[in-house]
Amino acid sequence: MPAPRKYPDELRQRATRMAVDARRDPASRSGAIARIADQLGINRETLRNWVTQAEVDAGDRPGTTTDQAQRLAELEREVHELRRANAILKSASAFFASELEGPHIR
Repeated sequence: MPAPRKYPDELRQRATRMAVDARRDPASRSGAIARIADQLGINRETLRNWVTQAEVDAGDRPGTTTDQAQRLAELEREVHELRRANAILKSASAFFASELEGPHIR
């Protein structure tokens, strides 16, 4: 379960869009993230991370897109579950194999 978000999605989208647009304009590029973050009451580094991820998702910057990261996380969870199930099955098969070997002397 993901952690609760400090900022609403609407604010995140608006701030990201404003910063991306401001960075495209050479006249307002310098200090755009800091200026917009301060205006909206958002941590500067948080907005910088949002903008970086938006640029990756748009294909303007190299990196792992949000969709790819989600898919990777799903696959990692599935691998973990499959390994766990495999370990249980190995343990069970070893137990039943020992039971089939013959009566135990106690």
